[in-house]
Amino acid sequence: MNKKELSERDICTKFITPALQQAGWQQHQFREEVNLTDGRVMVRGKLAARILNPKVKGGPKRADYVLYARSNLPIAVIEAKQARFSIGHGMQQALTYAEMLDAPFAVSSNGEGFLLHDRTALTQPIERELKLDQFPTLDELWQLYQEWKDLAEADAIQLVEQPFHTDGSGKEPRYYQRVAINRAIEAIAKGQERVLLVMATGTGKTYTAFQIIWRLWKAKTRKRILFLADRNILVDQTIQQDFAPFGEVMHKVTNRKVKKNYEIYLALYQAVTGKEEWKQIYRQFPTDFFDLVVIDECHRGSAADDSAWREVLDYFSSATHLGLTATPRETKEASNTTYFGNPIYTYSLKQGIEDGFLAPYKVIRIATDVDAVGYTPEKGKFDKLGQLVEQRQYNTKDFDRNLVLEKRTQLVATKVWEYLKVTDPMAKTIVFCDNQDHAERMRQALVKIIPAAASNRRYVMRITGDDREGKAQLSYFIDNDEPYPVIATTSKLLTTGVDAKTCKLIVLDQNINSMTEFKQIIGRGTRLREDYQKLYFTIIDFKGATRLFADPDFDGEPTVIYEPKADDPVIPPDSMDGPSTDEPEVPPYSPDPMDNAIPTGGDRNGNAGEGRTKYIIDDVDVRLAVERSQYLDAEGKLITEDYRVLLRGDIRRALQAEFGSLKDFLRRWNNAERKQAVLEELAEHGVPLAVLQQAIPNGDELDAFDLVAHVAFDQEPLTRRERANNVKKRDVFGKYGEQARAVLEALLDKFADHGVQDIEDAKVLELPPFDGFGSKTQIRRGIFGGVEQYTHALHELEQAIYNTPQRQQTEPA
Repeated sequence: MNKKELSERDICTKFITPALQQAGWQQHQFREEVNLTDGRVMVRGKLAARILNPKVKGGPKRADYVLYARSNLPIAVIEAKQARFSIGHGMQQALTYAEMLDAPFAVSSNGEGFLLHDRTALTQPIERELKLDQFPTLDELWQLYQEWKDLAEADAIQLVEQPFHTDGSGKEPRYYQRVAINRAIEAIAKGQERVLLVMATGTGKTYTAFQIIWRLWKAKTRKRILFLADRNILVDQTIQQDFAPFGEVMHKVTNRKVKKNYEIYLALYQAVTGKEEWKQIYRQFPTDFFDLVVIDECHRGSAADDSAWREVLDYFSSATHLGLTATPRETKEASNTTYFGNPIYTYSLKQGIEDGFLAPYKVIRIATDVDAVGYTPEKGKFDKLGQLVEQRQYNTKDFDRNLVLEKRTQLVATKVWEYLKVTDPMAKTIVFCDNQDHAERMRQALVKIIPAAASNRRYVMRITGDDREGKAQLSYFIDNDEPYPVIATTSKLLTTGVDAKTCKLIVLDQNINSMTEFKQIIGRGTRLREDYQKLYFTIIDFKGATRLFADPDFDGEPTVIYEPKADDPVIPPDSMDGPSTDEPEVPPYSPDPMDNAIPTGGDRNGNAGEGRTKYIIDDVDVRLAVERSQYLDAEGKLITEDYRVLLRGDIRRALQAEFGSLKDFLRRWNNAERKQAVLEELAEHGVPLAVLQQAIPNGDELDAFDLVAHVAFDQEPLTRRERANNVKKRDVFGKYGEQARAVLEALLDKFADHGVQDIEDAKVLELPPFDGFGSKTQIRRGIFGGVEQYTHALHELEQAIYNTPQRQQTEPA
């Protein structure tokens, strides 16, 4: 067989692998077809699916070869191509994978030789061609790796070579976790005393920390380690899950008792600190007791000069300090980078969604009339408690803190249940409220309207710091296999760290001005659990918190944002998959400029603040106000489009206004030179094909002709496949030659798969199976005799497709 006819896999087996073996690479030192990412999850309407085709944008990334200097250290990536391509055809792909893996060498090969790119820039030229028998040895590349990483000391090299923990299950770090672990180990091996890792929520920070600690501990370079967290449940989760391999050498600091015969210590930072000196348990340890202090969620003030965690860090100043966070904090009061230095590695929410490791999400923005324009009580207004209400304008920042509108709370609860009722009434849901009092009122409002809450008291639970019964339910809420509680109302307790993997709905009825807090809240839903049908999640925002998506510091935009109007359903209609050009009827919501001038004060328990009365009003009606939508396009850019929701009745009226009667529609369709032109006109009038397809249950199986005829004029539709089969039953192509008949039959199959718009696009002739007949020009001129003759044949094919508009005409007698 001609070498240029060999498949890519044959090139690997017959040429690349033997070349590696000839250069001395052992079988365990390289792996083939290494999966790097899982493939992005795409959301369409109410459906979500993972892109599984590696050749499609957003599909899984897979390296043909990864070469390892040590079991945990990728050193080179090889991208193989067929021999019909040039030797460097795969280089850009190889460089992408090498950068992802932090590997210094990227290699492209077509089986004729190798093109090697040296990312270390230690060799010249940076890119050079090599014959098949000239591939570098492991020793040659390892020497360059050590120079590149500046690993000169024997102890440093020994630490870097320390392998990961393995438990025999086959679980190993994902590519980004491997890079984070290796970079942390390298930094510590070279003497860096403060190290910061930034990894989005849901990407496995604790598992990454475990592997770092394990390698340092096994290499005996860090013998006693302290792991600090700020939630008791986080410490317990860590001990029971990621840190379980430490077994009996691990100890949780409790009851302010010091035990000095362990090696791995975990503690709630509040348990080792305190204002009174006798409570400062960490001072009972010698200052040099710990070699490494790991601070989980270090954005929560650990780097502030006056914070409790900073006291611990200062006390154990001789130890290496490793900070972990999803959201590095940079404020006047606290700065992670000022203390730790720049992150040695960052893996963002956006990257996690693109790689398919994190769940994408939709946003439903519901702005009430009082949030949009504010509320000003009439003069002499008394509240529910008989208090005279101060007359001024109250805005979003006031609601549920200085002033409670009970009907607003009822509206929020109603919309939350409306969403759950039509999607999944058992979907784990977190409702973020402004304070503990607000969380309790929200719990009551939900209980009143949800039937299931009457039969199971745990359906809705308030889980806040001051509620012992609620906190006792937290472990059940985050348990994937425990159905109850379904809905948790909270203020701050669930903001960070709580690992609710199956949370499908996050409700924001909380004023959020901190990007750090916003990212942490978003992170409660980003876990992907396909085994629990959790491929994406939804955010319902009632207080405009999602305005922070527009902040340059936010790095993971939503799939779609939908803002219903007063009579619209809370769940986004399936037509939300594509933008429209409709003009907005109501200005989009934005926080009132006067908000900044209103002092809010208040505390977490719901008190209005010093010198301010809290009013409770139960007789003011609250309604929905505005609509606005945002989408991610195919390139991942956030596109803002105003959109008027089109329900099926609206679509019907729009189509009838456009076409008049069924007879008028048939005449216009048949007279159109290109059916695509009719579709383009529909889209311009706010009825794109995607809207039509989703107006009826099996709309994606119908052609535009049948969709219009059925939705607007009640004609029984035929599927594209049924229309194609009807044409095949008749001798429509008999007058054409063999090749022309084959082309027309292939066009008919394309119609059955995708619709008329595909067969009218001349580019279809460049795709399989048409490429087997020759080029586009050869098909139209050589087989049909010219472009005009090909166009005429295509029109005849379309006439044959559409000459049976009703199902009853095609049924056998």
